[in-house]
Amino acid sequence: MKHVAALAGVGVKTVSRVINDEPNVTPATAERVWNAVRELDYQLDLQAGSLRRADGRTRTLGLLVGSVDNPFAGAIHRAVEDIAAARGVAVFASSMDDDAGRESDAVRAFLQRRVDGLILTTASDHPEYLSLLRDRGLPVVYVDREPMESGVDTVASDNRAGAAAGTAHLIAHGHRRIALLTDRLDLVTARERRLGYLDALAQAGIPVSEELIVTGLHDAKDAAAALRRLLSSNEPPTAVFSAQNLITIGALHALRDAGRSHSVALVGFDDVALADLLDPGVTVVAQDPQQIGARAADRVFARLEGVDDTPSRIVVPVRLITRGSGEIEPPEGS
Repeated sequence: MKHVAALAGVGVKTVSRVINDEPNVTPATAERVWNAVRELDYQLDLQAGSLRRADGRTRTLGLLVGSVDNPFAGAIHRAVEDIAAARGVAVFASSMDDDAGRESDAVRAFLQRRVDGLILTTASDHPEYLSLLRDRGLPVVYVDREPMESGVDTVASDNRAGAAAGTAHLIAHGHRRIALLTDRLDLVTARERRLGYLDALAQAGIPVSEELIVTGLHDAKDAAAALRRLLSSNEPPTAVFSAQNLITIGALHALRDAGRSHSVALVGFDDVALADLLDPGVTVVAQDPQQIGARAADRVFARLEGVDDTPSRIVVPVRLITRGSGEIEPPEGS
C-alpha cells in the first residue's frame, strides 16, 4: 500500500479508502490510486483487512451445491455470483455429491476461511453443523433442499405441486400406468416429488402400482437401467414421470434404445439441455434456478445488512413446458 500511495502521490489512508470503497475521496484521486494499483499489480489481502475492519467482513460467501457439473446447480452458482459481484463479494463454491459427511467438511472449510455468509444445499434433514452456525451467528440460506429445522431461511421450488402438475398432464392425455423414477427418498426434493405424483394419481382415482415406482436413482445410468427393466416387463408403463434432470437424461437413453421414444410419454422435472431440439421435444416441469440463486443471495445480504432478521421460506414457482414427449397418448386398449 505504501508503494501504491507513493506512485499515486497520496497517503496510505487514502489508498485504503479507495480500495475499500469508502467515501470522501474525489473521483480524480480514486482514478490515480486505481492506476497505481494496476501498474504495480497490487493485490488486496482481504483476510488481513477484515481483522482491521470494525465489522470483520472478508467480502466472501460460501456456496455449497449438489454437484457443480449439474446444470441446475451451475445456474444457481452463476446467479449467486452475479449478485455478489455487484457488491464486490467473491463466492467460494463446492460440491457435496449428496454426501452428508462431505457436506459437513465443506461447511467447516468455509468457516475456516471466515466467509461472511453461507448458501447451502443439504443432503440431510438434520445437518449436524447447524448448532455451530447458530453459535457463530452466521447468515445462512438453504437452497433447493431444506433441513427439517425451524428458524432457517430457505429458497426452494414448489416441488410437490410441480410433480403433481407433471403427472396430471400425463393423466389428462389418457395414461393410467405411469412410472415414477426418482432419487433417494432421504432427500427432501425426492420425497416431495413422489408425494406430488401420488397426489395426482389420487385426484384421478388411479390406484398406486408400487412396481411402477423406482426410487434411489442418483444418475442417468441408474435411471436408464431402471426404465429398461420396466419397459421389458409384462405390463410396461405407457408413460414416465422422471423426477430429476439427470434421471430424465437416463430415461431418454432407455426410450431411444428400446425404440419407444414416440410411443411412451415422458415428462421430466427440471429442464434439460437441448430438450427442445430432440424428437420429440421433452416436456418438462421447469424450475427457475436463476431466481432461486438470486433470491438466496439477496436474502444473505439482507441478513448481513440487518434489513430483515425474520426467517423466511421463499417458494419459487415452477412451470409446465409442453414440447411433445408429454403429449404422446397411450396405445388403444392399454
